[in-house]
Amino acid sequence: MEGTANSNADRYAKLMEGSWWTQFRRGSNPWMARYVYGLMFLITNLLAWAVRDYGTSTEMERLKGCHGGKDCVGTEGVLRVSLGCFTFYFTMFLSTAGTSKLHEARESWHSGWWSAKLFLMIALMVLAFFVPSAAIQLYGEIAHFGAGVFLLIQLLSIISFIKWLNDYCQSEKYADRCHIHVMLLATTAYVVCMLGIILMYIWYAPEPSCLLNIFFITWTLVLLQLMTSVSLHEKVNAGFLTPGFMGLYVVFLCWSAIRSEPPEERCIKEAEAATKGLWLNIISFIVAVIAIVIATFSTGIDSKCFQFRKDETQAEDDLPYGFGFFHLVFATGAMYFAMLLIGWSAHNDMKRWTIDVGWTSTWVRIVNEWLAVCVYIWTLVAPIISKSRQTTPA
Repeated sequence: MEGTANSNADRYAKLMEGSWWTQFRRGSNPWMARYVYGLMFLITNLLAWAVRDYGTSTEMERLKGCHGGKDCVGTEGVLRVSLGCFTFYFTMFLSTAGTSKLHEARESWHSGWWSAKLFLMIALMVLAFFVPSAAIQLYGEIAHFGAGVFLLIQLLSIISFIKWLNDYCQSEKYADRCHIHVMLLATTAYVVCMLGIILMYIWYAPEPSCLLNIFFITWTLVLLQLMTSVSLHEKVNAGFLTPGFMGLYVVFLCWSAIRSEPPEERCIKEAEAATKGLWLNIISFIVAVIAIVIATFSTGIDSKCFQFRKDETQAEDDLPYGFGFFHLVFATGAMYFAMLLIGWSAHNDMKRWTIDVGWTSTWVRIVNEWLAVCVYIWTLVAPIISKSRQTTPA
């Protein structure tokens, strides 16, 4: 067994020395496999968009048996593509969960057999278009929960990365070397946060009557101050870097929430009057799709932030990332992109080249923002509470 592990380690070491094409061409390679899965996920996103915006032909309507009219066809088309994608990645999750070593047979299934997996994915996509409409509507309801799970996993991954970066910069080995860099990064983060808040006031709250937008933006400013105060508390002493980076994430979520408001809103209309044009919608849509894929990919390979024991040493034949977790994130990501394309509601009238628009989308973003702040503050306070309980005499 030890000889097999050593031979596999040598094989992967040789693989990593070659070019990316050589690594992929030579077969089973978990490092290159994750990019292939990401590319497949991107193609699925584009397919779902094409079905929504251009898949309202008579043939597709007859194939699906959709009785809700044109918009129903587009929405159901997205859900059907999402169902096929979810089924594929969930199947991969079931078949690779628990894999721990590079020499296991399931590693070859994850990193190779691309012809079989491509056929499987296409077959699942086609079969999804023959599923009864009632089952698709049920999947749409379940997808709300799956998309929420994806957002939660993504949130924990982002917070874990920010805390890791802060701990890395504050470690004894790099504290002196990174001091200036930390100050520059933290200062830049706060400047960008304040600039973003000011611009949101100018663009999305031009009049006192835009009360909801004013509330969203002002509350974001309050949350930024709250995170900074907790982080700088003498018992926490987490510095400026983590609340600064979390502030960037929170401001981005607030901006995304306001941007998701229906275009009929007067405040949004005035904000977009100067930037009206199809080309802007197309660019925003492309950026949003790429962001979905990158977020899913980066979260999927970050399985270590969900380990309960992080002090375990890494063996040479250990997996570079958790295969099961990787596919689970992509499975929930399939539900997430469906929710974005239909505006979190099967009854939304989504226009072409739009994504994540509607009041449901707005409130999902806002709740995600508030939850992010709560989770971040809890990660700062929880160790102190736990330590105080341990030191308190019974």
